Amino acid sequence: MLFSFGFPPTIRSFLKSPPCILLLLLLSCTCFTATEAYDPLDPNGNITIKWDVINWTPDGYVMSKKQLNGQAVVTMYNFQQYRHISVPGWSLGWTWAKKEIIWAMVGGQTTEQGDCSKYKGNIPHCCKKTPTVVDLLPGTPYNQQIANCCKGGVLSSWAQDQSKAVAAFQVSVGSAGTTNKTVKLPKNFTLKAPGPGYTCGPAKIVKPTQFIQPDKRRVTQALMTWNVTCTYSQFLAQRTPTCCVSLSSFYNDTVVPCPTCACGCQGNSSLSGDCVDPDSPHLESVVSNPGPGNSLTPLVRCTRHMCPIRVHWHVKLNYKEYWRVKVTVTNFNYRMNYSDWNLVIQHPNFDNLTQIFSFNYQSLTPYGSINDTAMLWGVKFYNDFLMQAGPLGNVQSELLFRKDKSIFTFDKGWAFPRRVYFNGDICVMPPPDAYPWLPNAGFRKEVSLLALLMTSLVALIFHAYA
Repeated sequence: MLFSFGFPPTIRSFLKSPPCILLLLLLSCTCFTATEAYDPLDPNGNITIKWDVINWTPDGYVMSKKQLNGQAVVTMYNFQQYRHISVPGWSLGWTWAKKEIIWAMVGGQTTEQGDCSKYKGNIPHCCKKTPTVVDLLPGTPYNQQIANCCKGGVLSSWAQDQSKAVAAFQVSVGSAGTTNKTVKLPKNFTLKAPGPGYTCGPAKIVKPTQFIQPDKRRVTQALMTWNVTCTYSQFLAQRTPTCCVSLSSFYNDTVVPCPTCACGCQGNSSLSGDCVDPDSPHLESVVSNPGPGNSLTPLVRCTRHMCPIRVHWHVKLNYKEYWRVKVTVTNFNYRMNYSDWNLVIQHPNFDNLTQIFSFNYQSLTPYGSINDTAMLWGVKFYNDFLMQAGPLGNVQSELLFRKDKSIFTFDKGWAFPRRVYFNGDICVMPPPDAYPWLPNAGFRKEVSLLALLMTSLVALIFHAYA
């Protein structure tokens, strides 16, 4: 419904016309920012959980002769290019379809045993209808481990290290059936990594997995296999953004800061978390006593933007054939050390990246052959650990680009990134009309899209009167 009251009949009829409705729709699009589960820079990114039933026997898999049990290996693949799972790690939950129980586990454990009072002798590992499984910690005894387990729930992103992007545990299930006709698939899967953000679909039966034996002369296969796919939404993960971007350049003295209240505002802890003045005498006690359940809640330095992470892009030097950029990542969060952090930056000149200093680099090509997206992360044992807020809470590097004369320019903000992600979450960029501009431009046109649309709307109204 259009709010056309208070206008003459001619204007009311114009406001209900298709051109005006289109203008209002465009205007509304400029006022809201949507954060969807689909990521255009990682369109196929997901976490796939695969269940392989290895065997089932009527004797209870050695644990009990009164149940019909199955043994399965559950494997979790992080197919996300740049989103990893950090400490305290993942937790996987589901709802059993019947009255299944877990007799034993290797490589993982449930967080609660549940009510197993009806069992005598051999007590099941878990009797809950809705179990939650977590990874075992590093250093677990070898007789409780399987391959790809025991990392404390930490998973690398697929582009950083595929060998560390896989987790697994083994589970022996009772009262589950003994054939692929009688086994019922679990449902209502949930994945926390470590907080919310992931939505899991239903389990789907797929072609049984094949296993090549160590001698590579024999292939076996699972008796039954099903997959569960979980996708990430930044909107579900947190109510506010977690990072922002500031800009500067050698050709302009203006430093464009992160937008005000980019990740929340001071005095509104329900949206932004708590903040603390770095000169406060009580800083150390506040940081060391987060309170129960608040260890993951950001405690940030009080700033205009209130973001835990700031990424600064500085256009540093201009050569005849090259140009140079300095990237700095600053941690304002007093409660978080970011291990194995990563940046994803989209800029058209990454196709001509010549050299990068003190960061690792990998090209991402979400649009096929177009090479405009780069993933950057720290060098192992050097700067892959981003310390919490303080004097050491930053990492930086420089990038050297070769100029492509067909597209290169410093004009109209071309030298600045189009998108920036930190640890898989998109960062808030400054508005385009605030970017540093060339001093020889004569004058700067302060015309925003909102002003342009309003001017067009007024012009159309006067045209209707004419």
